[in-house]
Formats: sequence, C-alpha cells, structure tokens
Amino acid sequence: MKHLSNVKATALAILIGIAFTLNTGQARAAGTEVLTVAGGCFWCVEADFESVEGVKEVISGFTGGTVANPTYKQVTRGGTGHYEAVQILFDPNKVSRETLLAKFLRSVDPTDAGGQFCDRGESYRTAIFVADSGEKNAAEKAIANAQSELGQKIVTPVLGISKFYPADASHQDYYKGSKIILTRFGPKKQSKAYKAYRQACGRDARVKQLWGNKAAFAGS
Repeated sequence: MKHLSNVKATALAILIGIAFTLNTGQARAAGTEVLTVAGGCFWCVEADFESVEGVKEVISGFTGGTVANPTYKQVTRGGTGHYEAVQILFDPNKVSRETLLAKFLRSVDPTDAGGQFCDRGESYRTAIFVADSGEKNAAEKAIANAQSELGQKIVTPVLGISKFYPADASHQDYYKGSKIILTRFGPKKQSKAYKAYRQACGRDARVKQLWGNKAAFAGS
C-alpha cells in the first residue's frame, strides 16, 4: 500500500508539473491541453470531469487570488481572492474544449454569483479561466449558447488565467478516498462521506432543477 501511495504521489507531482507548463501555453504539441474552471467545491468538479473520456487528470487547487501558496483554510475563510478551482488535463483528439465547457456550464448553477449550492462566499464562485484569445472566444461562445438554452442570465465570468496552486494531497481524488473520517454524519469512509456531503449540499438536485435533461453529471 505504501508503494502504491508513493506511485500516486509521484504521478500527481508529474501531472502538476504538466499543468504549470500548460499554464504558460507550452507542451500542447504533446497532446495535452488544460482547461481551468471554478465550479464550487473542487472535490465535486474533479469527480465529475475525471469520468469524461479523453480527460487524463483533474487537479484540485486555487487560482485568481493575491496570496502566494494559499492553504485550504485560508481560501475557504475568505479574503485571499482565490477560487476553489480545477485544472482539467485533456487530450483534444478525444474530447474538445468546447465539449468540456458545455459540460461545465451544465454541471453548475451559473446564475448564482454568491457561491454554489450550500457553499457560499467568494471561494465558491464559478468562473472560466483563459490563457489567450482563442480560449476566451470558446468560453464566451459556450456561455452565450448555454444562456440561450437556459433562458436566464449567466453570471459566470471569463477571466484571464493566473497562477494555479494545487491543493495539498488530502484534497486530490477526495471522492475516491478510503480512510475513515469523522463527519457530521458520523464516522464514514471518505468516499461515502463525499457522497453524503454532495447530496446534503443539494448540488445534483439544483443542477437537475435548472438544466433538466441537459444536466451533466447530476447523480454521479
């Protein structure tokens, strides 16, 4: 088990390195691109997008703020300006940026400017982060299409990419964790605690209410 943990840690470090490189617009010839989005709780966004064919890895972290190397507690307490965000590393030959953007907007409540579902405050706001004009155009088109389909104003902003800080290892792949943790629901296996949190927060119920049969991931 210790060996497997070390392998996972090494793999994560490599993927984080790739993500930082992609933030600078490099390494795309290697067949990997990155989409950075904020959709409320990053555990949920990570769980959603790691199920998409063509997605190689999703890294939970923080971006858009003014404090270097922020901790989870600092960000969720507020005042750093960071969003809980994810970097989605994907193969554009298997899944397009446009498809991922469409899924993202239909997996959140993009009409809510104050947070997402039960999670309130600046760190839980939605956003799409872009590195160049091409990414900006794709994001704006996806928002326009979603707004037309929804018939309500979408408040999710398109923002210039800034430094992305990966969260510590305990927040990566949280939805798959096997250790026993103490929660308000009692002692639970981490993966079960995640499911209980997601249901109690009302994420899937609200997405289904808002998007109907166009909802992405609801129920996952």
